[in-house]
Amino acid sequence: MTAIVSPADATTHPEPQWTAALFILLGASVWGISWYPYRLLAGWGLGSMVASSMTGAAAAILAAVLLRRHFHTFQWSWLIPALGLAAGVTNAGFVWGTVHGTVMRVLLLFYLTPVWTALLARLWLHERLGWRGGVLLALALSGAVMMLWSGDAGTPWPGSAAEWAGLIAGFAFACNNVLSRLVGQRHPTMRPEMRTVVVFTGCACVGFPAALLFDGVRAVPAALAQGTTWILVAAMACVLVGGNALVQRGLQRLPANRAALLMLFEIVVAAVSSALLTSETLSAHEMAGGACIILAGALSGLSRRK
Repeated sequence: MTAIVSPADATTHPEPQWTAALFILLGASVWGISWYPYRLLAGWGLGSMVASSMTGAAAAILAAVLLRRHFHTFQWSWLIPALGLAAGVTNAGFVWGTVHGTVMRVLLLFYLTPVWTALLARLWLHERLGWRGGVLLALALSGAVMMLWSGDAGTPWPGSAAEWAGLIAGFAFACNNVLSRLVGQRHPTMRPEMRTVVVFTGCACVGFPAALLFDGVRAVPAALAQGTTWILVAAMACVLVGGNALVQRGLQRLPANRAALLMLFEIVVAAVSSALLTSETLSAHEMAGGACIILAGALSGLSRRK
């Protein structure tokens, strides 16, 4: 996933804002459909975490090669490994959850991110929440309760390991966003493109040990012997780097609140793709709860307008 850059990263560009909006919509579309190639790789015996770590490593290498001219701006601090760890946990939870669970339920739980971002920003960045923020948090949490209450457990908690993975991934993504803002504030001379390399490196570093813990690796050698596996991994790496680059480019040309609203397009793409490619459906309660979560995310962006 892609973090929102801080205002310190924003620069003036002559391109129209509709172009920047298109970049973000295209980047969000990548993540809205990315669950399907990971399911294909898992079906071929590679395992979701092995596939995640391989695509993360390939994407990190590709990004490092393409962005090597910016490496002289890199600055080391404890925020760098923290950002990589948060990004790795985000990707691992997102991939594992969408591969092994119901795509839309996992994704909607992931998009409780504004709740965690507001709380973490209050703790780490000392940003005031305000009564509007409190109302939005209540709306998002109410939507989550409404959606989860329809589960078989009869309680408003994630009903499967995949749903817990989506929830944890959303919290990690909030950490990723806040840490990204801290990096921008404390290292203003470091190019934001460097975070792309850090993010994908974190995906690889977290993915490999996660594969040993959660994936059965007996089928991996047979999967790696197939040329189609390597082609899809390489294609995924190229698409992820390209999508990340588009979003980063768009984020530098649009206010963060507008970018956050546009990135909700990922849910639309995921809803359409899951309806077309799987037999998964949501009940009326789940759709109503999901609508509350999406509404809270949209209003969260609108409330930050100056």
